[in-house]
Amino acid sequence: MVEIAVELPSGPTTVSADWSAGDNGVTVIVAHGAGTGKDHPFLTGFTAALDALGFSTLRFNFPYVEQGRRMPGPAAHAIATWKAVVGFARAADPEASVWATGKSYGGRMASMAVAEGLEVEGLAYLGYPLHPPGRPEKPRIEHLPTIGAPQLFVEGTNDQFIQPISQFEDAVATCQNAEVVWIEGGGHTFEVKGRKRPASEIGASLAPVVAEFVRR
Repeated sequence: MVEIAVELPSGPTTVSADWSAGDNGVTVIVAHGAGTGKDHPFLTGFTAALDALGFSTLRFNFPYVEQGRRMPGPAAHAIATWKAVVGFARAADPEASVWATGKSYGGRMASMAVAEGLEVEGLAYLGYPLHPPGRPEKPRIEHLPTIGAPQLFVEGTNDQFIQPISQFEDAVATCQNAEVVWIEGGGHTFEVKGRKRPASEIGASLAPVVAEFVRR
């Protein structure tokens, strides 16, 4: 485990992260969803599978998790954290390309950071939260068309955060360089009704999808 210094608008702090050095010249940074932390089995399974494929990985907590809170802090805090962890990754392996990934909230915060000028080679969202469940009138999409880096949306067809799917597809169509990989029957955590699997196994199953995107 490593500690990464973060300059928040409210002052300096640190967040904990797990860094694993790979050998294929690519670093994948992994952010957690709103109600979890970096050690959720979905994320540890996803990251371990990427490690096995030779990627360097950096999985981190947002400051509110370090403070023992369950609800996210201001978006500015998450954006500052993304900038800090990308800086750490580039210093740890200056020759590697850096890709930002995140489950739900973590991915959305990455997209906001990139829209504000953070440079990464691409972004992969594991269940992008287009809107709160049942609230399609409140889409979170204004910044997506400004992102020039490639974007991959990995989405379950039954995810309540992207219904109706036609609205989600319209949002993706506004992006400069984006594609979608659908997980048939998957919900927001990619669980499939009638197919019970450990969260770590579900996370690991998505690693090849992201790996293919990154390797192009």
